[in-house]
Amino acid sequence: MATINETQDELIEEFGLFEDWADKYEYLIDLGKKLSPMNEAFKTEENVIKGCQSKVWLHAEKHGDHIVFFADSEAIIVKGMISMLIRVLSNHTPAEIMQADLYFIDQIGMAQHLAQTRSNGLVAMVKQMKNYAVAFNAMA
Repeated sequence: MATINETQDELIEEFGLFEDWADKYEYLIDLGKKLSPMNEAFKTEENVIKGCQSKVWLHAEKHGDHIVFFADSEAIIVKGMISMLIRVLSNHTPAEIMQADLYFIDQIGMAQHLAQTRSNGLVAMVKQMKNYAVAFNAMA
């Protein structure tokens, strides 16, 4: 299993293959399309991330020592963003997730190329994933 930083570096490399932002957005959309379907039972109001312009559901489960995230969104760009976060953070321990510095977001230029509302939503998604890690860590 790759570390959080190794996965971030992979994403940076993948996005680096594209010259312009139209191609990067297309890749982001493709990532969203490849996101594993979320069980409909988890698409509850309780799992909706507050602070996102589009509806985003996030569910987390502890599998052994690791947290596994499940998510979905009605917006395809947002689905791509959450799929990257899941790729980076899922299957890691609560401590690893809490300590993670998600530098890939800035390095691929995502923060600069998102509308303010999408950028706020991205921050809300990261915050919720880290909150799950804090909660699972407290239960240990």
